[in-house]
Amino acid sequence: MRDRLLATTATAALLTAGVAVPASAAPPAAGRSGRAAQAGTTPAVPCPRAAAPAASRPARPSPPPGVARDRAVGGMALATAGLVVPPGAPAPPKTTATSWLVADLDTGQVLGGCGPHEYGTPASVQKLLLAATMLPRLDPKQVVTVTDEDMDIEPGSSAVGLVEGGRYTVETVWLGLLLNSGNEAANVLARLGGGVDGAVGGVREMNAYAHRLGALQTHAVTPSGLDGRGQFTSAYDLALIARACFADQTFRRYALTEVARIPAQRAQRTKGFQIQNENQLIYNYPGALGGKTGFTDLARHTYVGAAERDGRRLVATLLGAESQPRRGWEQGAALLDWGFALPRTATVGRLVEPGELWATPTPDPTPPTAAAEARPAAASGPVGGGMSTSWSVGVLVAAATVILLTGLSWRRRVARRNAS
Repeated sequence: MRDRLLATTATAALLTAGVAVPASAAPPAAGRSGRAAQAGTTPAVPCPRAAAPAASRPARPSPPPGVARDRAVGGMALATAGLVVPPGAPAPPKTTATSWLVADLDTGQVLGGCGPHEYGTPASVQKLLLAATMLPRLDPKQVVTVTDEDMDIEPGSSAVGLVEGGRYTVETVWLGLLLNSGNEAANVLARLGGGVDGAVGGVREMNAYAHRLGALQTHAVTPSGLDGRGQFTSAYDLALIARACFADQTFRRYALTEVARIPAQRAQRTKGFQIQNENQLIYNYPGALGGKTGFTDLARHTYVGAAERDGRRLVATLLGAESQPRRGWEQGAALLDWGFALPRTATVGRLVEPGELWATPTPDPTPPTAAAEARPAAASGPVGGGMSTSWSVGVLVAAATVILLTGLSWRRRVARRNAS
């Protein structure tokens, strides 16, 4: 546990280096109070909001307590409940979303966001985490038989039309999941990928994979995104998950598939039928790469959409949106337009790499004397006596480690004193 904390603290220190910090996410000021003080951020700059009709919905669940470390993933500028954009950037479009983020799928640069690390309920965009976790594990040609347990979904929720006892290829099930958001398809795939523990094991694997990606605010309870107690994600986490999905060639093909066919099941006396991709971005946005829609009464509209323009691939993620005055995919498209209009160098943070937060620094195996002799004289430090990048990074890591160890030592002394 201590090693993990050390690695995370050191990584957080590194992520703050060289990132422009807008006024909306400046270092904490002394003396403030309320939610901003608890979260470790300055008072948030309000996000541009579009007026939406009042909607009747269940009370939102209480999110887990905020963890400053988790909110700093990707850079301290992202640790805000409000708007964060590059200095001098034009105002982003108004949305009805409670949080959103725009990022570059290739470089990992975060171009801007609204409450990037605020907790939200995912709805069916959670199926992207299922895809990122299970696509590499499952053979698309394998034929699977649907069970009664697979069909246990909320009445009236989205289903692709699989039938109990029906036999389908895994690829057909994936298309049913990603084109028509089939909740029974999610159960099938989670069961297959969960091994002996079935769908429960599949959800456990989803959470483990989210953790590895650095999506620390994501916790899946259902494989489909149907609401479950304690199920949360964030706009930043969705961007990490989407980046993993779009790195997979098979996912990219599925995401752009417009129509597919669910085969007839003669033993169950059902006819075959055609399904169509419900993500309108692929039909209406030039350069669209696909994504995922989502909706529950609790989560409202959630959306992930990606597109390519002039060799640049961006993704937009939204949580808690309303469908009026613009649908979720249209709000995502507007954010993509805004992102593509920014310079390629614009950034307020970055998407961390898989496993990065848990990687512990390893010592240099080369003895210091030998290393110094092996380096050319010009490489011993920058001209003018400044610090080299590797030296300054080492200082940041060492400083973070000393701070944490000092805190741990102080806590142990206090605990011993209190115990006596």
